Amino acid sequence: MRVLAALVVALAVALAGCGGITIAEPTPQRVQSTADEPSAGPLPDPATEASVVAVVDGDTIRVAYPNGSEDTIRLLGVDTPEVHAENDPAEFEGVPDTEAGRECLRAAGGDASNFAKDGLLGETVGVVGDPNADRRDRYDRRLAYVVVDDRLFNYRLVATGHARVYESDFSRLDRFHEAERTAREARRGLWTCLDSSAATRTPGDSPLAVAEIHADAAGNDNENLNDEYVVFENRGDSPLSLAGWTVGDAAGHTYAVGDVTLDPGERVTLYTGSGTDTADSLYWDADGAIWNNGGDTVVVRDADGRVVLERSY
Repeated sequence: MRVLAALVVALAVALAGCGGITIAEPTPQRVQSTADEPSAGPLPDPATEASVVAVVDGDTIRVAYPNGSEDTIRLLGVDTPEVHAENDPAEFEGVPDTEAGRECLRAAGGDASNFAKDGLLGETVGVVGDPNADRRDRYDRRLAYVVVDDRLFNYRLVATGHARVYESDFSRLDRFHEAERTAREARRGLWTCLDSSAATRTPGDSPLAVAEIHADAAGNDNENLNDEYVVFENRGDSPLSLAGWTVGDAAGHTYAVGDVTLDPGERVTLYTGSGTDTADSLYWDADGAIWNNGGDTVVVRDADGRVVLERSY
């Protein structure tokens, strides 16, 4: 049977060469999936090609089309926390309606914007609508899916916890809800804001929280190490000693915290580069960038090696 198939292919090629016939390659069905994300299903096709010229925030971008025209795209089916306005915790089920909850969402909004910049800014993407959705919103922004590297970026925002599902009429709503459920259960991204104090923590139940992650330093990260940093905050009601604790990333880099104690509400910033430690500034003294611009995980362990805080972005 294989010999016969080979003969048929050879004959087709020969005929194409002699008679000017073009044999079209079969188009494979493109399905986006990764090991750590549920599938969004087949990618929409066809899509209009465009270049991303600006990222307004996690769910809104500006694109330029080949004909020179530009448009604002509101990513369909998703809603990331606000960066330029106040957040309403009620829009994110389970996030407490407190100042801590709003602050946690604001930090998550910054993470989502950085995630969008890393994944989209300067890239050539596919822009395509959904048959069940409106073409534009009330602000005249185009409602669309954005496809980059054969993956649906709207869906990635939800699956990684950078966005909630925006309740509206679109054909992939069920798949998006499943991705959101998985992200919530794993406490990814904005869903680290779920508990009563909005602290980002794991079963260690520590009041230590990540207040800000600045992974993308200006210019070359490796040449501007002190513009890469993580800000920690004590959101508890009593002083918190960090002596003997460690901070690490997904790649296994580890920083050992010295004799540091945070009073309630106090913050300390851990810079990747070198400097002199103070009450509110610590320096990793690393030779190169630590935090991956495309996404990473901040892991904090106490003096006994137990994970007390884990924050993905």
